Amino acid sequence: MYSRVWLGLLVLLAPFACAESLRIGFGTHKPPYVFEGEHRGLEYDIVAAAVRAAGYDLEVHYAPMERLHLALRRGELDGIATTNRHSGIVAHYSATYIHYHNAAVALASRGYRIGSIAELGRYSISSFQRARYLLGPQFQAMADANPRYREEAQQINRNRLLYSGRVDVVIGDPRILRYFNREVAEQVDTRQPLTLYLLFPPTPYSVGFRLPIQRERFDRGLEAIRASGEYLEIERRYADY
Repeated sequence: MYSRVWLGLLVLLAPFACAESLRIGFGTHKPPYVFEGEHRGLEYDIVAAAVRAAGYDLEVHYAPMERLHLALRRGELDGIATTNRHSGIVAHYSATYIHYHNAAVALASRGYRIGSIAELGRYSISSFQRARYLLGPQFQAMADANPRYREEAQQINRNRLLYSGRVDVVIGDPRILRYFNREVAEQVDTRQPLTLYLLFPPTPYSVGFRLPIQRERFDRGLEAIRASGEYLEIERRYADY
């Protein structure tokens, strides 16, 4: 009798003891969204919670965005975060799990008047990797026609370039720029006033998966953490950044 009971318990517990791992790629250090190597961040926590709610174990890989997209194409990862359908990579894209609020940013002392994405073509620009795809067709057209457009693998480099005057404009989420000010304050003068040009609507981001079943389970997990209040609690944890 006891053996039959024990066997029944093993059958019931087997799915939980052998949860399938999901290899998810995140971009390099970009607080407060991803604190690389610390297993935390606004974006990291949301994705991790949805993955857990979907019944997977999370296996995290960090790399620049170009390398992540290549790894997904090669099947070396199951999914990559901070991407969307404009990425140029064929994948099964999840529901939107977060929005970034990207802006064009310049030193106020430059006195630039920038009223549209097309007008960015007059300036030297540093942006994040794959921004030329992720920020929409107008931005891509500007980037393709602008010989002074560049993309940085490391987010912190944009702060150095901006405050040193080595580029005219940087593109990014102001929360990320503000965070990195503390890390570059001994290298450049971060007290210089900035002007933000709000040219972009909020950028929706998804996880791009190799397989449709992975996307479907993640979406169900995302719905579950929204319904339970866990998503809102994660947002509260990072409200001060």
